[in-house]
Amino acid sequence: MRAAVLRTFNGDLSLEQVADPACEPDGVVLRVLACGICRSDWHGWTGEHPRVKPGQIPGHEYCGEVVEAGALSTWRVGDRVVAPFILACGACPDCRSGHGNICAQQRLPGFTEPGAFAEFISVPFAHNLAPLPESLSPAVAAGLGCRVTTVWHALTDRAALQAGEWLAVHGTGGIGLSALLLGRALGARVIVVDVVPEKLAHALAEGAEAAIDARDGDVAGRIIALTGGGAHLSIEALGIAATTNASIGCLRPLGRHVQIGMPVGPAAHMEINMNAVYMKNLALFGTRGMPGWRYPSLLSLIEAGRVDFAPLIARRVALSDASAELRAFNGPTPPGVAVITDFSA
Repeated sequence: MRAAVLRTFNGDLSLEQVADPACEPDGVVLRVLACGICRSDWHGWTGEHPRVKPGQIPGHEYCGEVVEAGALSTWRVGDRVVAPFILACGACPDCRSGHGNICAQQRLPGFTEPGAFAEFISVPFAHNLAPLPESLSPAVAAGLGCRVTTVWHALTDRAALQAGEWLAVHGTGGIGLSALLLGRALGARVIVVDVVPEKLAHALAEGAEAAIDARDGDVAGRIIALTGGGAHLSIEALGIAATTNASIGCLRPLGRHVQIGMPVGPAAHMEINMNAVYMKNLALFGTRGMPGWRYPSLLSLIEAGRVDFAPLIARRVALSDASAELRAFNGPTPPGVAVITDFSA
């Protein structure tokens, strides 16, 4: 099969013919219909992600058609499915309690085993997969990826966003735009923060109540003024100290901060304003991924027409374009995300 392989950090991915993947007893092999290109892929491409090594096939935001099913799998050839990026074992205490996204036995295609920047992918623990609704295009389904699923879990489970609350979103890339769309669907009043005017304008067009250019300074103070006391809930979507502190600082007393941006490399250990946490009785949540069993709640919201993720997909690209898309994360990026839909070019 054709695949894009990481051979050198920060270098072009190598387009190669590699062996077709083997099907595991509890898994399936998918013909990849679409695969999102994510900032987490970029962390691996730069060498910052501790689990990604040269020789890796990236790609963890995918949907596909079953071409082979293991003897223990309930899926059938021809089924179209979408995958969470964390594949949980389903048997450990965390999985049995509904918290598969922290499963100690989790499998991670795109990080620790071959991913979906390829024509085919082997997916173990296939019980994590969900049926791909007929109404959802493969590009949009792949775009849900880790960004939308993680945000959905953050807003509805971890931090319990309520209608009418102020939601601040720091960074309007894939995570931030997802938080805006879902926050609006849940009835929140959303303020977005970024340094790219085009992204701020795009967020306003998609329903943000206010957009703040962080280059003008005092992000937290301006959010407190706009909301009459601070956001109830704030999401950090980049994984760096400046936005993390702005997120914590913009909260009202008893507010909730959710860390979704991945703090790796130099940002793995950062200095944050713990005095604000202490004085305002704040709650800090970390969120990574979503248990696979929660897919129906998200997909039903989409199928009911309560949220449209089409604006999230900015570019449908070929596999050969993946290197350029990864390199674009080195600087400010345009609105929306890129999804690989052509694996032959």
